[in-house]
Amino acid sequence: MGGIRLLLLFAIVFFPGERDAVAQSAPDTNGESVSSSATQGRDKQINVNWFYGSYVPKEVSLESLTNHQRFQLYVRQTYTTWGIYIKTLLFTTHDQVRNTNPEWGDGFEGFAKRFGTRQVQFIVQNTTTSLGDGLLGWEPRYDRCRCDGFWPRTRHAVVRNFVTYAGDEKSLRPQLMPYVGSFVGGMTTATWQPGKTRIYIAGYQGAITQVFVGAGINWIGEFAPEIGRILRPRRKAAHASVDPSPPTSGKNR
Repeated sequence: MGGIRLLLLFAIVFFPGERDAVAQSAPDTNGESVSSSATQGRDKQINVNWFYGSYVPKEVSLESLTNHQRFQLYVRQTYTTWGIYIKTLLFTTHDQVRNTNPEWGDGFEGFAKRFGTRQVQFIVQNTTTSLGDGLLGWEPRYDRCRCDGFWPRTRHAVVRNFVTYAGDEKSLRPQLMPYVGSFVGGMTTATWQPGKTRIYIAGYQGAITQVFVGAGINWIGEFAPEIGRILRPRRKAAHASVDPSPPTSGKNR
């Protein structure tokens, strides 16, 4: 649970607002990032934020993904968006502070082993989740609520951690794959970690973590535009308080 708190604290302190993983993008009037290329319509369906992952903006219709789009989304979420490496670093730091697997030591070598273990865990987790959703034709993205109000949107964020949509984007299905992915990821990395922890217990711990992390990440993704607008004026005010221009004399010489 400490790693979860660290992850959410990082989001609150350093949250940068909306930023798509698509190159050459420009912000629209709502602060959302959209592609400026000819593939704008397609890319709007596979937005990936560096922190809270894939999402569908409220104003974008929820459409079924093609196999090619699913693969693009998987690559962005797992390898090319730097948020997954930040996530790995935060969880690794938590493991290092707690001296998880003390047999690895508390130096750089131990940190490297913990970092590699966490990275493999998240790659296996994303791969299993994406493959499962693809085979079943289920929706892998978080869709922002088409509703208004704090509590209805919060409810939507929490519920979407437990249900998803079928291929028609209307019928509800149990949100199984993120939990299966977390379970498989935890079991996989437990096979080479020291100690006597049974691999199925490690898988169970990974799946339980998804309950809290998934709901928290959905909530941040749901309210990301508002969070960005709240934090953005503070940044502007901080920059405005520092005058970069050199002092000028009151007289011309």
